[in-house]
Amino acid sequence: MKHEWNLKRNCSLSPRQVGIAYGLLCTGVIGVGVVFAMHGIWFVLAFALLEIGGIALALLHYARHATDHEHVALSEECLLIERVEAGQREQIRLETCWTRIALPDRRRPLIALESRGVKVELGTFVSEETREAVANELQRELRGNSYLA
Repeated sequence: MKHEWNLKRNCSLSPRQVGIAYGLLCTGVIGVGVVFAMHGIWFVLAFALLEIGGIALALLHYARHATDHEHVALSEECLLIERVEAGQREQIRLETCWTRIALPDRRRPLIALESRGVKVELGTFVSEETREAVANELQRELRGNSYLA
């Protein structure tokens, strides 16, 4: 028996769509800058290039983190947590019989899991309501399958 949860950001644009939007934006901004430059107002083009650079940095950051997520899989053998952030993948295995869960509250907004000294926090990429629902489900599954001591 296996239970899985996917906790991911709610991003409205994929990295490809961000690239297309940026290309269209650059075309418009450069076009306006060139028109002003042709009339002798060069600083408009300079500010347009500066604006494009700033937007490029912001969109690059957005695109790097658009696919960030946490995947939690509970089986009889272990609780496997896989976290992908900015393209970096990390896997953590916790023994189900030793795993303790601390539900999110005002002091600790994330789901805290601990097993034999290994501590993991979950729910970075989702809303508070989703964190609470996942924490309750996870706690119920751990208890219901007699995984907790």
